[in-house]
Amino acid sequence: MFTGIIETLGTVKQLTRLKDNLDITIESTITNELKIDQSVAHNGVCLTVVEINKNQYKVTAIKETLDKTNIGDLQLNDIINIERAMKLGDRLDGHIVQGHVDQTATCVKASETNGSWLYTFEYNPKLNNITIEKGSITVNGVSLTVVNSQKNSFSVAIIPYTHEHTNFKHFKIGTKINLEFDVIGKYVKRLKELNV
Repeated sequence: MFTGIIETLGTVKQLTRLKDNLDITIESTITNELKIDQSVAHNGVCLTVVEINKNQYKVTAIKETLDKTNIGDLQLNDIINIERAMKLGDRLDGHIVQGHVDQTATCVKASETNGSWLYTFEYNPKLNNITIEKGSITVNGVSLTVVNSQKNSFSVAIIPYTHEHTNFKHFKIGTKINLEFDVIGKYVKRLKELNV
């Protein structure tokens, strides 16, 4: 489980295809604190640390992950958001995040608005995911509040700190991002479908 509060950024240093899998080597300031078998969220995708070498570590993404997230689109020197799993008893500063990406979306608007930033994303509504006005959403692993919820799009407002300390500062129109919809909202929707 994660909170959607990004701990640090990482830089992609090596990408190696092994059959349907992709090994990703990442350089990060927290590498020396990681352990083999540890779960770490990368742009919101929970991946297992399989190797550590000085200030770099390796994770492996399988075909299912590559098909459903933006991990397969990574290029050398790309910057990714990193969060380690939360500790039991920690404050839940963001919201409950599983690290299981539901689908991707595309940035269709990115604008500075007098000291903050507003981003709008469009996603395929045929997968039956929904956003809720003022509800939670995870964008590339970042816990955010939904603004202007529509059937196939929503916006988020980004404060300067989040803009500076996540890969949001690299987003432009056409950027593909990972979405994890609010797990509580998903369960409420399912209960309504079942008339419970």
